[in-house]
Amino acid sequence: MDNPACDPGKLAHTYRYFATINALVAGWRSIYLTYIRPLQPRTLLDIGCGGGDIVRQLATWAKQDGLELTCTAIEPDQRAINFALSLASPANIHFLQADAAELVKQGKTFDIVISNHVLHHLESQELRRFCELSEKLSLELALHNDIRRHDLAYLAFSLTAPFFRKSFITPDGLTSIKRSYTQQELAGAVPDKWQVKAGLPFRNLLIFRK
Repeated sequence: MDNPACDPGKLAHTYRYFATINALVAGWRSIYLTYIRPLQPRTLLDIGCGGGDIVRQLATWAKQDGLELTCTAIEPDQRAINFALSLASPANIHFLQADAAELVKQGKTFDIVISNHVLHHLESQELRRFCELSEKLSLELALHNDIRRHDLAYLAFSLTAPFFRKSFITPDGLTSIKRSYTQQELAGAVPDKWQVKAGLPFRNLLIFRK
């Protein structure tokens, strides 16, 4: 799906399926209740937002809890931004085609910085740079949620192919699992100020607190 010439129909199906997959396995409800809601943040940045399902869900939960949360969701791929903008979203979410480095140059900061399934795309030097940018952008907390590599995760996800036809979900997902970090690998690759917690099923949560 990263190929600019990939099938647009399959790409749209892939973005739609992200919401289902993330709801089932990404664990953001627990992350929200444990880390985000207690801080009562007013601003949040989602880096690499894809189709925007995570930030929409967080904005919904925040509103239900009476939090006045303004969300910014960035993504370098204009196709993803176009898809996100095509869906109904709360008025307090702003989708932008941008990357984290651009926001740092602009002097932007946010109470909380998050990402979902971004880390496995990054090699070691890119990962450290991503952490550095997150530290500059966050005023209180950064949370990067990702896949944790495990043979059982690969086997289980390989069985999902019949449910995600006409999309890139299964082949790209299997590639992502193979590229992802174990908890120990991730802990050894990031700056000392960052903490890695393993979550179920097969997740790593990378945490930075100011």
